[in-house]
Amino acid sequence: MDGTVIRITLSLIVPSLILVFAIAFVCTWLVERKRPYLLLLAAGCGLFALGSTSQILYWPPDTGINALVSGTIYTCAVIAVSEGVLSRSGRRSKMLVNLALVLTISALLWYFFYVDRNLIARVYIQNFGYGLILLGAAIRLADLRKGRVADRILFWTLLLFAVHFFPRTLLTIGFSAPAGAKAFGNSVFWQALQLSMAVLGSSLAFAIIGAAISDLIDDLRRERDSDHLTRVLNRRGFEAAVEARRMRHGSRASLVVCDVDQFKAINDAHGHAVGDPVLERVATILRTSSEADDPVGRLGGEEFAIYLVGASGAEAYGCAERLREAIARTDFSDLGLSRPVTVSFGIATTADGPWGDLYKEADGWLYQAKNAGRNRTFPEPVQSLTDDSLPLPA
Repeated sequence: MDGTVIRITLSLIVPSLILVFAIAFVCTWLVERKRPYLLLLAAGCGLFALGSTSQILYWPPDTGINALVSGTIYTCAVIAVSEGVLSRSGRRSKMLVNLALVLTISALLWYFFYVDRNLIARVYIQNFGYGLILLGAAIRLADLRKGRVADRILFWTLLLFAVHFFPRTLLTIGFSAPAGAKAFGNSVFWQALQLSMAVLGSSLAFAIIGAAISDLIDDLRRERDSDHLTRVLNRRGFEAAVEARRMRHGSRASLVVCDVDQFKAINDAHGHAVGDPVLERVATILRTSSEADDPVGRLGGEEFAIYLVGASGAEAYGCAERLREAIARTDFSDLGLSRPVTVSFGIATTADGPWGDLYKEADGWLYQAKNAGRNRTFPEPVQSLTDDSLPLPA
């Protein structure tokens, strides 16, 4: 077999591999269509495969046009990958900025071919330009290095992929270009480029797919552990969150359990069309008035709970009273209710002991609060708190 045919066949391995990742991203998007960033990543991989194939097969056959076409396609591919990774984390670049990058790199490639023919300049423009684009994305995603394992792997892989463009180019081509297309195809620079794209490019694609799978698993877990009506944790999710906090912070905590007063009467008189919004509003007050690390859950029916990490009984009482008063002040008249909606609270505090005992004690105090006339918190602390000592914001 002719040596040129062998060289071309081997060179096509990398774009074929990247094309497989493009198909994988599309298939992943078909399974989870609410993640449009997967299409951007598929486009990036597909464009790279197209640009690489155009360059390897020397199509279009005119050298200058081929350099411009393949270079422009490469630039679009890098920008698509960068935007895809950023979009996954809720960040995007302005379209005009990306358009300016494409036009600038294409214009420089045109200049250094048709005005000042300089292959070395074109190599550095593309490689350093692409490295800078990806490095910019990595810098904007620096917070991922403190996130989940999948996020950390993605960040460091992206950073390594971005940075490698600089030493690889300097060390493999230096400041003198091989003479002729055949020499360039056999050069250390071209071989190192193919190897780096196969290894690091594939690593980045795997890291992104891993992060997407991790996102999907987290979504499924949130869906499993969330109450669809009130958007707080369901009982299973709440107990899992409590266990996680106990392992992380220790057992010292307070549990606040509450129950909407006379909710059955509301439901019987007005139906779920009113009962459900009542539960939603109560849950919203509980959720928005709690600290970010304190789980809020719906344990069933009209019963809710808040787990206050490290809180004393007096602090928990102040928290419950603030919540109770906030709910009592909330206007439910738009739902056709003529009387205020009130909530009763029970509190338990522990420095040790199982979750079941803590819940049993808090539920017992809740039962006593309802029997004592409702719309109150039990047990009352020995010493009352000042407003400044309450754990929740006004």
